[in-house]
Amino acid sequence: MHIAVIAVGKIKEKYLVAGISEYLKRLSAYAKVEIIEVADEKIPDNASAIEIKMIKTKEGEKISRYLKEGTYLIALDIGGKNLSSEELAKMVSNLGLRGKSDLTFLIGGSVGLADFLVKQADFRMSFGRMTYPHQLMRLILLEQVYRGFKIMRGEPYHK
Repeated sequence: MHIAVIAVGKIKEKYLVAGISEYLKRLSAYAKVEIIEVADEKIPDNASAIEIKMIKTKEGEKISRYLKEGTYLIALDIGGKNLSSEELAKMVSNLGLRGKSDLTFLIGGSVGLADFLVKQADFRMSFGRMTYPHQLMRLILLEQVYRGFKIMRGEPYHK
């Protein structure tokens, strides 16, 4: 299985870089996983709704350059479906059984994902109604994907 995570912004915090590296290493036993970072746009103070929409569109266009034909597209979106770890594992397993072995997760920047990407997604996934920093979402997503593979394989995972 090939999994891509396309995310807006560069991770600068060392603790997040270390955590992401650890989960990428763990995941390498189950899938080929790559992180693709696209540059974020500068957000002016007190940005208007129109400016925010323009920023999302620019970031979305950068993300679009990396989308591959035939990938199963999963947008992280607060309005998406909230899954348990077991449900995520089952979804990934079912996709693999249906021949969908190329998955792409999208993580927007600090103002979210462009509407056209959310609409284009095959699945919209939420991690709850709380707002998380987009940098931290990379680590949380990778941990949950790793947990999902452990669940699929019936392997133990610490609680």
